[in-house]
Amino acid sequence: MACVALAGCGLPRGAGFQSEVLAASNANTAADGEEPVYDFSVYEVNRETLPVLQGWPATGDAPLPWIVAQEQPASLLIAPGDTVQLTIWDAEENSIFGATGVTPLQPASVSSDGRIFVPYIGDLRVSGMSPSTARERIEEELIMTVPSAQVQLSVEPGPSNTANLASGFAAPGLYPLLDRNVKILDLFSQAGGPSPDLNSPQVRLVRGSRTYGIPFERLLKDPRANIAMRGGDRVYIEDDSRKFIALGATGSQSIVDFPEVEFSALEALAFIGGVNAGSANPEGILILREYAPEAVRDGVSGPPQERVVFTIDLTSADGLFSAGNFMLEGDDLIYGTESALGPALSLFGLTNTLVAATSGN
Repeated sequence: MACVALAGCGLPRGAGFQSEVLAASNANTAADGEEPVYDFSVYEVNRETLPVLQGWPATGDAPLPWIVAQEQPASLLIAPGDTVQLTIWDAEENSIFGATGVTPLQPASVSSDGRIFVPYIGDLRVSGMSPSTARERIEEELIMTVPSAQVQLSVEPGPSNTANLASGFAAPGLYPLLDRNVKILDLFSQAGGPSPDLNSPQVRLVRGSRTYGIPFERLLKDPRANIAMRGGDRVYIEDDSRKFIALGATGSQSIVDFPEVEFSALEALAFIGGVNAGSANPEGILILREYAPEAVRDGVSGPPQERVVFTIDLTSADGLFSAGNFMLEGDDLIYGTESALGPALSLFGLTNTLVAATSGN
Protein backbone atom coordinates (compact mmCIF):
# COMPACT_ATOMS: atom_id res chain seq x y z
CA MET A 1 0.00 0.00 0.00
CA ALA A 2 2.89 2.37 0.76
CA CYS A 3 4.34 1.68 -2.68
CA VAL A 4 1.04 2.42 -4.40
CA ALA A 5 0.79 5.69 -2.49
CA LEU A 6 4.31 6.70 -3.51
CA ALA A 7 3.60 5.86 -7.14
CA GLY A 8 0.51 8.01 -7.07
CA CYS A 9 2.46 10.97 -5.69
CA GLY A 10 5.22 10.48 -8.25
CA LEU A 11 8.85 9.63 -7.67
CA PRO A 12 11.75 12.06 -8.23
CA ARG A 13 13.35 11.80 -11.66
CA GLY A 14 16.72 12.91 -13.00
CA ALA A 15 15.36 13.91 -16.43
CA GLY A 16 12.18 14.53 -18.35
CA PHE A 17 10.48 12.13 -20.72
CA GLN A 18 11.05 12.74 -24.42
CA SER A 19 7.38 13.60 -24.86
CA GLU A 20 7.68 16.25 -22.14
CA VAL A 21 10.78 17.90 -23.60
CA LEU A 22 9.35 17.93 -27.13
CA ALA A 23 5.90 19.11 -26.08
CA ALA A 24 4.49 22.36 -27.43
CA SER A 25 5.72 25.44 -25.60
CA ASN A 26 2.14 26.28 -24.64
CA ALA A 27 1.20 22.71 -23.68
CA ASN A 28 0.46 23.67 -20.07
CA THR A 29 -0.99 27.11 -20.73
CA ALA A 30 -3.09 26.71 -23.89
CA ALA A 31 -6.82 27.34 -23.66
CA ASP A 32 -9.31 24.81 -24.99
CA GLY A 33 -9.06 24.64 -28.74
CA GLU A 34 -5.89 26.73 -28.91
CA GLU A 35 -3.34 25.56 -31.46
CA PRO A 36 -0.09 24.15 -30.05
CA VAL A 37 2.91 26.42 -30.46
CA TYR A 38 6.31 24.96 -31.27
CA ASP A 39 9.11 27.52 -31.07
CA PHE A 40 11.63 24.88 -32.10
CA SER A 41 12.09 22.32 -34.86
CA VAL A 42 12.79 18.63 -34.38
CA TYR A 43 14.99 16.53 -36.67
CA GLU A 44 15.90 12.89 -36.26
CA VAL A 45 19.56 12.18 -37.05
CA ASN A 46 19.52 9.32 -39.52
CA ARG A 47 20.76 8.30 -42.96
CA GLU A 48 18.19 10.44 -44.79
CA THR A 49 18.52 13.67 -42.81
CA LEU A 50 22.28 13.61 -42.19
CA PRO A 51 23.37 15.00 -45.61
CA VAL A 52 21.02 17.96 -45.15
CA LEU A 53 22.02 18.62 -41.55
CA GLN A 54 25.72 18.51 -42.44
CA GLY A 55 25.17 21.34 -44.91
CA TRP A 56 23.70 23.74 -42.37
CA PRO A 57 25.79 26.72 -41.22
CA ALA A 58 27.99 26.20 -38.20
CA THR A 59 27.17 28.04 -35.01
CA GLY A 60 29.67 30.35 -33.31
CA ASP A 61 32.44 32.33 -34.97
CA ALA A 62 33.36 31.66 -38.58
CA PRO A 63 36.57 29.63 -38.94
CA LEU A 64 39.71 31.61 -39.70
CA PRO A 65 41.43 31.11 -43.09
CA TRP A 66 44.91 29.67 -43.46
CA ILE A 67 47.63 30.19 -46.05
CA VAL A 68 48.65 27.53 -48.58
CA ALA A 69 52.35 26.69 -48.28
CA GLN A 70 54.68 27.70 -51.12
CA GLU A 71 58.35 26.85 -51.34
CA GLN A 72 60.67 29.83 -50.94
CA PRO A 73 64.37 30.28 -51.77
CA ALA A 74 66.57 29.05 -48.97
CA SER A 75 68.70 32.20 -48.78
CA LEU A 76 68.04 35.01 -46.33
CA LEU A 77 67.19 38.52 -47.53
CA ILE A 78 69.06 41.18 -45.58
CA ALA A 79 66.71 43.66 -43.93
CA PRO A 80 67.02 46.81 -41.78
CA GLY A 81 68.03 45.87 -38.24
CA ASP A 82 70.11 42.85 -39.30
CA THR A 83 73.74 42.77 -38.21
CA VAL A 84 76.35 42.21 -40.95
CA GLN A 85 79.82 40.90 -40.11
CA LEU A 86 82.51 41.47 -42.79
CA THR A 87 85.95 39.90 -42.94
CA ILE A 88 88.39 41.19 -45.57
CA TRP A 89 91.05 38.91 -47.00
CA ASP A 90 93.96 40.60 -48.78
CA ALA A 91 97.10 38.78 -50.04
CA GLU A 92 99.14 41.93 -50.82
CA GLU A 93 102.24 42.49 -48.73
CA ASN A 94 101.46 46.10 -47.89
CA SER A 95 97.71 45.70 -47.49
CA ILE A 96 95.78 48.72 -46.30
CA PHE A 97 93.84 46.33 -44.08
CA GLY A 98 96.86 45.23 -42.09
CA ALA A 99 99.84 42.92 -42.20
CA THR A 100 98.02 39.70 -41.36
CA GLY A 101 96.04 39.61 -44.57
CA VAL A 102 92.81 38.86 -42.68
CA THR A 103 90.85 41.75 -41.19
CA PRO A 104 87.54 41.23 -39.38
CA LEU A 105 85.59 44.48 -39.36
CA GLN A 106 83.32 45.66 -36.60
CA PRO A 107 79.77 44.29 -36.95
CA ALA A 108 77.55 46.78 -38.76
CA SER A 109 73.83 47.18 -38.23
CA VAL A 110 71.78 47.68 -41.38
CA SER A 111 70.25 51.15 -41.17
CA SER A 112 66.59 51.98 -41.67
CA ASP A 113 67.36 52.90 -45.29
CA GLY A 114 69.06 49.52 -45.84
CA ARG A 115 72.72 50.60 -45.84
CA ILE A 116 75.94 49.66 -44.04
CA PHE A 117 79.28 51.46 -43.94
CA VAL A 118 82.21 49.65 -45.55
CA PRO A 119 85.73 51.14 -45.31
CA TYR A 120 87.09 52.53 -48.61
CA ILE A 121 83.61 52.19 -50.13
CA GLY A 122 81.33 54.23 -47.91
CA ASP A 123 77.63 53.61 -47.34
CA LEU A 124 76.39 50.73 -49.45
CA ARG A 125 72.84 49.48 -49.80
CA VAL A 126 72.50 45.77 -48.94
CA SER A 127 68.85 45.55 -47.89
CA GLY A 128 66.84 43.15 -50.03
CA MET A 129 69.96 41.25 -51.13
CA SER A 130 70.87 37.71 -50.20
CA PRO A 131 74.15 37.39 -48.24
CA SER A 132 75.94 35.99 -51.29
CA THR A 133 74.72 38.84 -53.51
CA ALA A 134 75.72 41.43 -50.91
CA ARG A 135 79.16 39.83 -50.59
CA GLU A 136 79.71 39.94 -54.35
CA ARG A 137 78.54 43.56 -54.48
CA ILE A 138 80.93 44.64 -51.70
CA GLU A 139 83.80 42.73 -53.28
CA GLU A 140 83.18 44.39 -56.69
CA GLU A 141 83.38 47.83 -55.08
CA LEU A 142 86.38 46.96 -52.92
CA ILE A 143 88.67 45.56 -55.64
CA MET A 144 88.73 49.01 -57.23
CA THR A 145 90.86 50.00 -54.24
CA VAL A 146 92.28 46.63 -53.16
CA PRO A 147 92.63 44.45 -56.30
CA SER A 148 93.28 41.21 -54.43
CA ALA A 149 90.61 41.71 -51.77
CA GLN A 150 88.15 38.97 -50.99
CA VAL A 151 85.15 39.35 -48.71
CA GLN A 152 83.55 36.99 -46.24
CA LEU A 153 80.09 38.02 -45.02
CA SER A 154 77.73 36.65 -42.36
CA VAL A 155 74.37 37.97 -41.20
CA GLU A 156 72.70 37.83 -37.81
CA PRO A 157 68.93 38.33 -38.32
CA GLY A 158 67.38 41.34 -36.63
CA PRO A 159 63.72 42.18 -35.87
CA SER A 160 62.75 42.25 -39.55
CA ASN A 161 63.98 38.68 -39.96
CA THR A 162 62.59 37.37 -36.66
CA ALA A 163 59.31 35.64 -35.78
CA ASN A 164 57.62 36.13 -32.44
CA LEU A 165 56.23 32.96 -30.86
CA ALA A 166 54.27 34.97 -28.35
CA SER A 167 52.31 32.58 -26.13
CA GLY A 168 50.99 29.06 -25.82
CA PHE A 169 54.43 27.49 -26.38
CA ALA A 170 56.65 25.55 -24.02
CA ALA A 171 59.40 28.12 -24.74
CA PRO A 172 57.92 31.33 -26.18
CA GLY A 173 60.24 34.03 -27.49
CA LEU A 174 61.79 35.70 -30.54
CA TYR A 175 63.21 33.25 -33.07
CA PRO A 176 65.52 34.32 -35.93
CA LEU A 177 64.65 33.26 -39.46
CA LEU A 178 67.95 32.07 -40.92
CA ASP A 179 66.50 31.91 -44.43
CA ARG A 180 63.28 32.53 -46.32
CA ASN A 181 62.16 28.91 -46.16
CA VAL A 182 61.97 28.41 -42.37
CA LYS A 183 58.67 26.55 -41.86
CA ILE A 184 56.28 27.20 -39.02
CA LEU A 185 56.70 23.65 -37.68
CA ASP A 186 60.48 24.18 -37.62
CA LEU A 187 59.95 27.03 -35.17
CA PHE A 188 57.42 24.96 -33.20
CA SER A 189 60.14 22.34 -32.71
CA GLN A 190 62.59 24.98 -31.50
CA ALA A 191 59.97 26.35 -29.08
CA GLY A 192 59.10 22.93 -27.65
CA GLY A 193 55.68 22.73 -29.31
CA PRO A 194 52.35 23.79 -27.78
CA SER A 195 52.10 24.09 -24.02
CA PRO A 196 51.02 20.76 -22.47
CA ASP A 197 48.33 22.64 -20.54
CA LEU A 198 46.33 23.19 -23.73
CA ASN A 199 43.49 20.76 -24.31
CA SER A 200 42.90 21.36 -28.03
CA PRO A 201 45.58 23.78 -29.36
CA GLN A 202 44.51 26.30 -32.00
CA VAL A 203 47.30 28.07 -33.90
CA ARG A 204 46.90 31.78 -34.67
CA LEU A 205 49.21 33.66 -37.06
CA VAL A 206 49.17 37.46 -37.18
CA ARG A 207 50.77 38.69 -40.42
CA GLY A 208 50.43 42.36 -41.16
CA SER A 209 46.85 43.35 -40.44
CA ARG A 210 45.36 39.87 -40.92
CA THR A 211 44.92 36.95 -38.55
CA TYR A 212 44.97 33.35 -39.78
CA GLY A 213 44.08 30.23 -37.84
CA ILE A 214 44.32 26.45 -37.98
CA PRO A 215 44.02 23.61 -35.45
CA PHE A 216 47.45 22.32 -34.45
CA GLU A 217 46.35 18.77 -35.22
CA ARG A 218 45.54 19.76 -38.81
CA LEU A 219 48.79 21.70 -39.14
CA LEU A 220 50.71 18.54 -38.26
CA LYS A 221 48.87 16.35 -40.75
CA ASP A 222 48.59 18.61 -43.81
CA PRO A 223 51.91 19.36 -45.59
CA ARG A 224 50.23 22.23 -47.46
CA ALA A 225 49.62 24.00 -44.15
CA ASN A 226 53.29 24.03 -43.11
CA ILE A 227 53.97 27.53 -44.42
CA ALA A 228 57.22 29.47 -44.59
CA MET A 229 57.50 32.17 -41.95
CA ARG A 230 58.14 35.83 -42.65
CA GLY A 231 59.94 38.42 -40.60
CA GLY A 232 57.54 40.18 -38.26
CA ASP A 233 55.12 37.23 -38.05
CA ARG A 234 53.54 36.79 -34.64
CA VAL A 235 52.25 33.36 -33.63
CA TYR A 236 50.27 32.38 -30.57
CA ILE A 237 48.39 29.25 -29.56
CA GLU A 238 45.12 29.28 -27.67
CA ASP A 239 42.85 26.56 -26.42
CA ASP A 240 39.60 25.71 -28.17
CA SER A 241 37.04 27.76 -26.26
CA ARG A 242 34.06 25.66 -27.35
CA LYS A 243 32.15 23.65 -24.76
CA PHE A 244 29.09 21.42 -24.68
CA ILE A 245 26.76 20.59 -21.82
CA ALA A 246 25.64 17.13 -20.72
CA LEU A 247 22.45 16.86 -18.66
CA GLY A 248 19.65 14.46 -17.84
CA ALA A 249 20.04 10.70 -17.81
CA THR A 250 23.58 10.73 -19.19
CA GLY A 251 26.66 9.19 -17.68
CA SER A 252 27.67 12.54 -16.19
CA GLN A 253 26.17 16.00 -15.91
CA SER A 254 28.80 18.60 -16.64
CA ILE A 255 30.18 21.30 -18.92
CA VAL A 256 32.78 19.70 -21.18
CA ASP A 257 35.62 21.24 -23.21
CA PHE A 258 35.94 20.08 -26.79
CA PRO A 259 38.89 17.66 -26.81
CA GLU A 260 39.16 17.78 -30.62
CA VAL A 261 38.20 20.14 -33.41
CA GLU A 262 35.72 17.70 -34.91
CA PHE A 263 33.81 15.84 -32.23
CA SER A 264 30.81 13.70 -33.10
CA ALA A 265 27.71 13.14 -30.99
CA LEU A 266 28.67 9.49 -30.58
CA GLU A 267 32.17 10.40 -29.40
CA ALA A 268 30.69 12.94 -26.99
CA LEU A 269 28.38 10.34 -25.50
CA ALA A 270 31.29 7.96 -25.00
CA PHE A 271 33.34 10.83 -23.52
CA ILE A 272 30.72 11.56 -20.84
CA GLY A 273 30.21 7.92 -19.93
CA GLY A 274 27.27 7.09 -22.18
CA VAL A 275 23.78 7.10 -20.68
CA ASN A 276 22.44 6.08 -17.31
CA ALA A 277 21.78 2.36 -17.57
CA GLY A 278 19.06 2.42 -14.94
CA SER A 279 16.98 5.39 -16.09
CA ALA A 280 17.87 6.60 -19.61
CA ASN A 281 15.77 6.15 -22.72
CA PRO A 282 18.37 5.15 -25.38
CA GLU A 283 15.84 5.95 -28.10
CA GLY A 284 15.52 9.53 -26.85
CA ILE A 285 18.93 11.20 -26.82
CA LEU A 286 18.42 14.87 -27.63
CA ILE A 287 20.86 17.51 -28.83
CA LEU A 288 19.56 21.03 -28.36
CA ARG A 289 21.18 23.72 -30.49
CA GLU A 290 20.48 27.41 -31.01
CA TYR A 291 21.36 29.09 -34.30
CA ALA A 292 21.88 32.77 -35.00
CA PRO A 293 18.85 34.56 -36.53
CA GLU A 294 20.71 35.13 -39.80
CA ALA A 295 21.29 31.37 -40.15
CA VAL A 296 17.53 30.62 -40.31
CA ARG A 297 16.52 29.50 -43.80
CA ASP A 298 14.26 26.99 -45.50
CA GLY A 299 15.16 23.82 -43.60
CA VAL A 300 17.38 22.61 -46.46
CA SER A 301 20.21 25.16 -46.70
CA GLY A 302 19.74 26.07 -43.06
CA PRO A 303 17.48 25.49 -40.03
CA PRO A 304 13.85 26.65 -40.29
CA GLN A 305 13.96 28.08 -36.75
CA GLU A 306 16.64 29.37 -34.39
CA ARG A 307 16.02 26.55 -31.91
CA VAL A 308 16.50 23.00 -33.17
CA VAL A 309 16.31 19.68 -31.32
CA PHE A 310 18.09 16.73 -32.91
CA THR A 311 16.97 13.27 -31.77
CA ILE A 312 19.24 10.22 -31.75
CA ASP A 313 18.17 6.59 -31.41
CA LEU A 314 20.97 4.52 -29.89
CA THR A 315 19.04 1.28 -30.30
CA SER A 316 19.36 1.15 -34.11
CA ALA A 317 22.43 0.69 -36.31
CA ASP A 318 21.33 3.65 -38.45
CA GLY A 319 21.10 5.86 -35.37
CA LEU A 320 24.54 4.80 -34.16
CA PHE A 321 26.23 5.24 -37.53
CA SER A 322 24.53 8.61 -38.04
CA ALA A 323 25.45 9.82 -34.56
CA GLY A 324 29.08 9.02 -35.40
CA ASN A 325 28.88 11.40 -38.37
CA PHE A 326 26.89 14.18 -36.70
CA MET A 327 29.35 16.78 -35.40
CA LEU A 328 28.73 18.77 -32.27
CA GLU A 329 28.87 22.56 -32.22
CA GLY A 330 29.91 24.85 -29.39
CA ASP A 331 27.27 25.29 -26.65
CA ASP A 332 25.29 22.22 -27.74
CA LEU A 333 23.28 20.53 -24.98
CA ILE A 334 23.25 16.72 -24.90
CA TYR A 335 20.19 15.66 -22.97
CA GLY A 336 19.39 12.08 -22.01
CA THR A 337 15.64 11.66 -21.55
CA GLU A 338 14.12 9.40 -18.94
CA SER A 339 12.85 5.95 -19.79
CA ALA A 340 9.20 5.27 -18.98
CA LEU A 341 10.45 2.26 -17.01
CA GLY A 342 12.73 4.41 -14.89
CA PRO A 343 10.17 5.37 -12.23
CA ALA A 344 8.81 1.81 -12.22
CA LEU A 345 12.29 0.41 -11.61
CA SER A 346 12.85 2.95 -8.84
CA LEU A 347 9.51 2.00 -7.32
CA PHE A 348 10.37 -1.69 -7.62
CA GLY A 349 13.69 -1.11 -5.88
CA LEU A 350 11.96 0.87 -3.12
CA THR A 351 9.40 -1.92 -2.71
CA ASN A 352 12.16 -4.48 -2.23
CA THR A 353 13.79 -2.21 0.34
CA LEU A 354 10.53 -1.82 2.29
CA VAL A 355 9.81 -5.54 2.15
CA ALA A 356 13.30 -6.37 3.37
CA ALA A 357 12.94 -3.84 6.20
CA THR A 358 9.55 -5.28 7.19
CA SER A 359 10.87 -8.85 7.10
CA GLY A 360 13.76 -7.84 9.30
CA ASN A 361 11.37 -6.51 11.91
